[in-house]
Amino acid sequence: MTIKISLESLEVLDAIASKGSFAAAAESLFRVPSAITYTVRKLEQDLGVALFNRSGHRAELTEAGAELLREGRYLLNAAHELESHVKLIASGVETELTIAISELFSLDALYKVIDEFYAQSFGTRLKVIREVYAGSWDALISGRAAISIGAPDEGPQGGSYSTKPIGTLEFQYAIAANHPLASLKEPLQNSDIKQYRAIAATDSSRNSEPKNSGILTGQEVLAVPDMLAKLQAQIAGLGVGYLPKNIAEKHAATGELVIKTVAQPKAKITSYLAWHNKGGKAQQWLIERLKQLTLDDLLM
Repeated sequence: MTIKISLESLEVLDAIASKGSFAAAAESLFRVPSAITYTVRKLEQDLGVALFNRSGHRAELTEAGAELLREGRYLLNAAHELESHVKLIASGVETELTIAISELFSLDALYKVIDEFYAQSFGTRLKVIREVYAGSWDALISGRAAISIGAPDEGPQGGSYSTKPIGTLEFQYAIAANHPLASLKEPLQNSDIKQYRAIAATDSSRNSEPKNSGILTGQEVLAVPDMLAKLQAQIAGLGVGYLPKNIAEKHAATGELVIKTVAQPKAKITSYLAWHNKGGKAQQWLIERLKQLTLDDLLM
């Protein structure tokens, strides 16, 4: 089947509707009026419909013409986007980048960087996704993200990516003030802790084995989607567990939580900025700017 509608004819139709006359459309497109008239008549002949009502002084679209223009503008926009994307690729700039950020980190610092990124006019579309625990590595290795902020500890061996340490995260054992463990002598023993439900943020890994941290063998677990949900569950007294030091201390100061020392505390975790090695110009700019962020900048 031969396609009878060209992008050129849609551009002409759009110009006439926008400018109000064939003559004004010709001027805006740097063409002679007779060429505009010919294009419209040819399109009407090919489609077998009248696109303009010619009884008045102003060029008015018929119902069929208005529908063609409405749908045609989607095609024109898509064509313009395609041209832009092709030019971006040819210039070494990505058309789209996905950034994964750990749910332990605030988005505020990242959004400031993104604001600066848009000012560079790369034309690259950005997508931000949240990842939990090892999901930060999984997003990078699987290709769901080009950049990962807050990947815990060192990643899998042999990956075609680079890393830079952001800082070391400390954790504290936190429970609601009315929880039974709150009144026990410190340090809390594993035998005491395992009698009570733990709250765990669910690892968001899709292609690798999910991990849990701070859960004792045989301990009941309530799995929640992220750190905010974990915090809320622990404040509500639904269970116990480790929280980042800054979060635990903030809510201990309000009396919502009590921090307890434990006999076998959770080890500190080094947090990394990680990225694919084969990035284009947009990714390279982002990496250099993200390297400047400190742990204090990123913590909630």
